[in-house]
Amino acid sequence: MAGGVGSRFWPVSTQENPKQFHDMLGTGKSLIQNTYARFEKIIPKENILIATNERYKDLVLKHLKGIDENQILLEPAMRNTAPCVLYSTLKIKNLNENALVVMAPSDAFIADEVEFVKNIQTAFDACEKEDILMTLGIKPSGPNTGYGYINFEDSLQKIKKVKKFTEKPDIETAKTFVEQGDYLWNAGIFIWSVKSVLKSFERSLPKMCTLFNAGDTVWNTKEERKFIQSNYEKSENISIDYGIMEQAENVYVLPVDFGWNDLGTWGSLFEKLPKDANNNAVVNAKSLFKDAHDNIVRTQKGKKIIVQGISNYIIVENEDTILIFPKSKEQDIKQISAEANKLI
Repeated sequence: MAGGVGSRFWPVSTQENPKQFHDMLGTGKSLIQNTYARFEKIIPKENILIATNERYKDLVLKHLKGIDENQILLEPAMRNTAPCVLYSTLKIKNLNENALVVMAPSDAFIADEVEFVKNIQTAFDACEKEDILMTLGIKPSGPNTGYGYINFEDSLQKIKKVKKFTEKPDIETAKTFVEQGDYLWNAGIFIWSVKSVLKSFERSLPKMCTLFNAGDTVWNTKEERKFIQSNYEKSENISIDYGIMEQAENVYVLPVDFGWNDLGTWGSLFEKLPKDANNNAVVNAKSLFKDAHDNIVRTQKGKKIIVQGISNYIIVENEDTILIFPKSKEQDIKQISAEANKLI
């Protein structure tokens, strides 16, 4: 899933060129390139589909060399994740009604890819045997208000039955969840069989099913694009989490620990970057810090930046914009970007 805008990473991430198409970590590869390479280790590359907004088609082709255009599912309107999942599932069913599917965002950080692949295979094996919907739950490293939580039934089984999902909590609730020990972070990575997830769609989102099932004869043909352009925007605007996972009774979670980070904000990126002796993190720039600590700096390549007398700041330069912003206020960046776009 590669259709998001990543507005909290402004000014680097924009509607024209969102964060999944940037080298946010300074590794030489964009986030979507890293994600694609990660899944190539367990899934044949011709079986990897990329769902994105139609405006990003050329960016996907630029970043994923050799991919066939038929592997790109172009969304003509932003309708959250449930329609995207149903569209891709019906397209896959047309090729193999017994397929197992993993749905994942294109912009997450995963440190231990060997462990990640092992966990995906464990989930595939379970979904092949049982009529279940699965997700991977991240073992919390501490209370965090930036993630949704998954409450599971404690058992001796490796795979746990899910009791409920909880949206991003306040800090006191997050502390309680971590102390209880039966909560995991929701990474937004889902695994199921085509048959199992389509049953859930029929049960929980019947109107959406009726809309997309009208295109039963067009999947993987030249008529598919025309059908999607005419009908996709008619779909309900709803997430897969709320529309399917929170409604289903056959949801299970595999607790995992592979060094995951959703890279949703500059602060979360800061956590994963190497630091100097004063805990400053730098991407691309040649830097000099004086009486400054706990800053994150990102510039265009080759720039020199000198920082003196400020700490705990986000300092970002991108083409025609420079952002200097306290890390403690980073949740306001999305709103600030909207105001800044009005500047002449």
